Parts: sequence; C-alpha cells; structure tokens
Amino acid sequence: MANTPHTAAQDPGPPPAVARRRVATATIVGSALEWYDFYLYASMAALVFGKIFFPQSDDSTGTMAAFATFAAGFLARPLGGVLFGHLADRIGRRNVLIVTFVLMGISTGLIGLLPTYETAGIAAPVALVVLRILQGLGAGAEYSSAAVVAYEHADENRRGRQGAWPALGLNLGLLLSSLTVTVLTTLDEETLLTWGWRVPFVASFALAGVGMWVRSRVPESPDFHKTKEQRKQDAASQIPFVTLLREQRRSLLTVLAVSLGYNALSYIFKTFSLAYLSDFQDVSASVGAFGVTLASATAIVTVPLFGWASDRFGSRKVLAGGGIASALFAFPFFMLLDTQNSIVIWLCLIIATGVLAPAMFAPQGAFLSRQFPPDVRVSGVGTGREIGAALSGGLAPLAALAIVGASATHATWGVSLILIAGAVIVVIGAFFDQGTRPPAPPTTPAAPAAPAAPATGQDPDQASARDDDRVPQAR
Repeated sequence: MANTPHTAAQDPGPPPAVARRRVATATIVGSALEWYDFYLYASMAALVFGKIFFPQSDDSTGTMAAFATFAAGFLARPLGGVLFGHLADRIGRRNVLIVTFVLMGISTGLIGLLPTYETAGIAAPVALVVLRILQGLGAGAEYSSAAVVAYEHADENRRGRQGAWPALGLNLGLLLSSLTVTVLTTLDEETLLTWGWRVPFVASFALAGVGMWVRSRVPESPDFHKTKEQRKQDAASQIPFVTLLREQRRSLLTVLAVSLGYNALSYIFKTFSLAYLSDFQDVSASVGAFGVTLASATAIVTVPLFGWASDRFGSRKVLAGGGIASALFAFPFFMLLDTQNSIVIWLCLIIATGVLAPAMFAPQGAFLSRQFPPDVRVSGVGTGREIGAALSGGLAPLAALAIVGASATHATWGVSLILIAGAVIVVIGAFFDQGTRPPAPPTTPAAPAAPAAPATGQDPDQASARDDDRVPQAR
C-alpha cells in the first residue's frame, strides 16, 4: 500500500533487535509486577482477609466471604477485557499496557491502606470489594495485551517462545508474591493481622512507577500499524467487539473453552489448596505458601521449555498434553495434600503449579493470539479469555471450598471431578483450534500465492503456529 512507507517514516521505531529486547522486558517485568498484585490478593484472601474484614463469621465462613471478594475481581475482568481490548485495537497496544498497569498498581496500594471491619464496620469490606473490582478491570486486559504484543513482535519460528513471555512474567509475579506471603506467615498472627499484611500492598505504589517506566519504552506493534489505515477506512472496524460477534464467534468459543478449563485448574491448584491445607488439614499456612514459592520457581524454568515445545511440536499439542496430564493428576493431587507431610505437599504443588499449569499456560500466548486477525486480536483474546476466567477462575475455588465444607469428612472427590472437567474442556478447546483453518478465499484480486512448501511430514499445527496466512484474516 502507498500509505505504508509514509506510516513507517512517521514512526520508524527502534531497530528490531532493540524492539524485541524492550518488548521482552516490558512483557516479562510488567506482567510479573501486575500479577504479583493479583496473586497477593488471592493469598491474603485465603489467609488474612476472612479474619479482618469478616470477623463475625467462623474461620471457614470468613474465608468463603473473602473468596467471594476474590471472585468479584474475576467478574470484573470480562468488562476490562472488552473495554481495554477495544482501546488496544483502536489506539494501540502500548497505551493500554501502561493504563492497565497504573490501574492495577494504585488499586493494590490502596487495599493496603484500608481500615478493618473493627474500625470501619461494613464500609471496610465494601471498599475492599470496590478496589478488587478495579484490580479485575486492570487484570482483564493485562494478559491479552501483553501476549499479543509479544506474539506480534516475534519471528515466525519463535512465536511459541515469545508468546510465553507473559506466562513467564506471571510466574515471576507468583514467585515474588509467594515469597512475600511466606515471609509474612512466619510472623506471629497478631503482627500479621494488624500491620504485616499491609506492607506488600503499599509497596505496589513504588512498583507501579517501575512498571510505567518499563512499559513507556515499548514500541508499538507492527501489526497494529499495518491495520491502522484499514480502521480509518472501514466503519465496521471502528467497534472491534461488534466485529468479533459477527465474524469471529468460533474463535471466541475456542478461546473461551481454553480459558474456562485452564483457570478452573490453575486456581484450585494454587489458591484453593492454600485454604484447604490451613482450614481443613491443620497444616501451617507457611507450608502451603512455601510450596507455591517452590512451584513458581520451577515454572520459571518450565515455561520457556513449553514455549520452545510449542514452536517445535505445535502449541495445540502442548496445550492438550497439559490438559490430559492434569486430568490424570486430579485425584493424586489431594491424596498427596492429605498426607500433611511438608515435603510431599511441596512436591505435589511443584507438579501441579510448576509443571502442569505451565504446560497449559505457556502455549496460550501463541495459540490464543493466532485465533484472530490483527484488527480485533486483543479484543478477541481479552474477551474470550476473561469471560472464561470470570466463570471458572473466580468461582472454582469458591465452589471447591463449599464442596469440602459441606462434607462431614471434608471429602475432596467432588473437587477432583472439577479438575477433571476443567482438563477435558482444555483439551476440547485445543482441538477446536481456529488458527489451523485454511484461509478464506479472497474477495478481491490477490497476489499469486507463494509456492507450497515441500512435503516434510510437518504437523499442520506447527505450521499454523508460525504462519499468519492461517490466521483468520482482517476484512
């Protein structure tokens, strides 16, 4: 197009190697700090908030009420995915990455300044819910924007690895938050409940400043620049959400299925397990927190490996393999936790959160991004993924807690069935991969097709993970 050179001249950006380094830093560091905030809340909901914001309840009921506030953040995430996804597809990925980070950092910092129920009454839990909802709005666009930016800056044969950068950042954030929680749980209970829990939340004000600086240096996505002129000329593309519902319903369902299954598994593995150990197995909170720390440290190694495997074998196969392995581990997971042996518990959490969850999460950056054309890509990933996260990620730990609490013997077989159901949904989503469809016939004259690659026995999923021609095309 004639406009392309003019656009490039206006915004040449840094050299490709510099751009990739900045994208890597912004994606990994930014995601780490943002998900540190999100998982810090999850851990405190399991261990602290039930006692200081809902003290009129017994421990189990208070923890359930705290998990309900945790779920409120998930219910806000689809709105964040739709709203900020629209903005990312309209005004640019980088701007949204900055805005969501500021929203998340300020909300988290303010949680650390909240009064407790004892001093402010019902206003305290109400304020907690409001700030949690704001956290959810920011988190609703974080992964989709970061994953798409990493994917769109990647070389064709590295989309699996670069698409895994947000997953690596997430696990770094989980490691940081779990280390923080491990330190806090070594404090005596009075210190933890009075001021100890506040320190990591207030520290988010400083972390927000770091994240803003890192993300302000991110170059805009090349795919965003390529579709800029089309959005100006095509009135229908002004509302990406409408385009999604009209043209990309199958892709949305694919992303929704993967998100439903993965989030149910992930949050039972690393959030419900903490409450289960402390409330029903009389295991010290520090044991579970340290287990998640070990698991997240393991994931820092396994995520890049699964990203590489996505480029080598295809993201669809890696994703489905993680789902199948998680289903097989559903019953052994609770059998190992029930031993009440610290080393066995740590091994169990390492397998679940350090290996199985990354096997399903690392390939999602490339897998989810390639389901949509560039003009609706962030909207598509954000909308489908966050609706799934809201339906399962926030509600699955709450449902698991209700199931175990309702059992006189605190039986966990019902929770294991939730894990198996989540794993089956992941596998189904993986094999409904819309990115492997042949492209639709062009509606306007097109340039001659490139010669077909020699037959090499390559899995079609591998080719689709590295070939945008198989991504549903913008119209």
